[in-house]
Amino acid sequence: MSEREMPEYRPVAERIHDWKELPVALSAEKIQGQGERCLDCGVPFCQSSSPTSNGCPVENLIPDWNGLVLRGKWKEALKALHSTNNFPEFTGKLCPAPCESACVLGLNSDSVTIRNIESSIIDRGFKEGWVQPLIASERTGKKVAIIGSGPAGLAAAQQLARAGHEVTVFEKAAKPGGLLRYGIPDFKMEKWVLDRRLEQLKAEGVVFKNGIEVGVDYSKEELLGSFDAVCLTLGAPTPRDLPVPGRDLAGVHQAMDYLTSHFGSGQAIDAHGKRVIILGGGDTGADCLGTAIRQGCASVMQFELLPKPPRERAETTPWPLWPLQLRTSAAHEEGTSINCERRWGVLTTHFSGENGILSSLHGRDLEVPADLVILALGFSGPNRKGLIESLQLKLDPRGNVLTDGNFETSHPKVFAAGDVHRGASLIVWAIAEGRKMAAVVDKRLKMLTLKSVLLKSTHKTFLTHGNN
Repeated sequence: MSEREMPEYRPVAERIHDWKELPVALSAEKIQGQGERCLDCGVPFCQSSSPTSNGCPVENLIPDWNGLVLRGKWKEALKALHSTNNFPEFTGKLCPAPCESACVLGLNSDSVTIRNIESSIIDRGFKEGWVQPLIASERTGKKVAIIGSGPAGLAAAQQLARAGHEVTVFEKAAKPGGLLRYGIPDFKMEKWVLDRRLEQLKAEGVVFKNGIEVGVDYSKEELLGSFDAVCLTLGAPTPRDLPVPGRDLAGVHQAMDYLTSHFGSGQAIDAHGKRVIILGGGDTGADCLGTAIRQGCASVMQFELLPKPPRERAETTPWPLWPLQLRTSAAHEEGTSINCERRWGVLTTHFSGENGILSSLHGRDLEVPADLVILALGFSGPNRKGLIESLQLKLDPRGNVLTDGNFETSHPKVFAAGDVHRGASLIVWAIAEGRKMAAVVDKRLKMLTLKSVLLKSTHKTFLTHGNN
């Protein structure tokens, strides 16, 4: 059996001076070799997520398309891939690959490079022209509003449009995509990748209305009166804050404010020439790190409140669970160019400065000079003001939109999927839930159509009988 082989990244000295994606693709032959590593598995734990397994939330047919790739049947592999995942080019670049941590090979070897094979299949599909719009042969006449154009909203929109419904996606930003556009750095996914897929959705009949905040610019009365169903895919953008003295000093910013300001939304927050400290050790923190380096920061440090995790899978998270272990991203590798320092177990107590401007971060037994502090501390749920408040939707104990287990909210016409009801999660969960919600909405609307037809038929029969 061949060994696990991942694509190489472009040299650090080259990539920190641009915003292009990092990997250099493997050859088709090497990808086929990686696919072969999958085929000795008896029970594919990678395919689905459950309380006892950390597999794929969209239930990708992973062994199927790995086997097809091995046999050179790339077009068939693409069909299998698209059967469960609307946007494999997004997950292939951005998903942390829980499927790989559940791979059976992980018991005694390195897991299959599932995410990279997925990415290679969709890249080849676009290159060969196999990815084409799928336009519904019949229209139902039912209208659906999708509020939010992140991955959950886009997946739901595509599924519902293909089912024949009239779909309108509302996005408060200037362009659709949500955090795929404004929160993900280009070095992880260039925006033409998103725009390419959006063109397909438009060709399939999805209408995008940008720069409209529903509940503010567009009332709930207009919304409920114009659409047969409303799908909330608003995400969970409310950031966790750090309520310590000095938080209001100029130079302390939330991570998403920092990232979105650079990638096209809001006044730019520039790290150039500044001493940067990032609080939070997750993916968002790493995105901020790579961005600050490319902006030309003078120095950068990343602090994490929790203790340093082990380098190998911790005993508390055995296979096939998502492993607790130290993760080093491409951005951390880039940090070597400016001696980036990572520290764990750091408790920030306050910030200090002069004339309202940040100059230092203070922690327990710690004082560090800083010009820019970025809070990458995670998210606490959706924005409850505006549409959620005006619809008077019930919330769960964590402040997310409450659903009944079938994506239905407390309002009979309103559904919710993705982070808005489950809390901040992975892109693959958003796509999975967008698809499942769409199936529920489609079934509901077609039942309403059937009832309407039956009522008309009954009414017509009654009139005819009465005339006799």
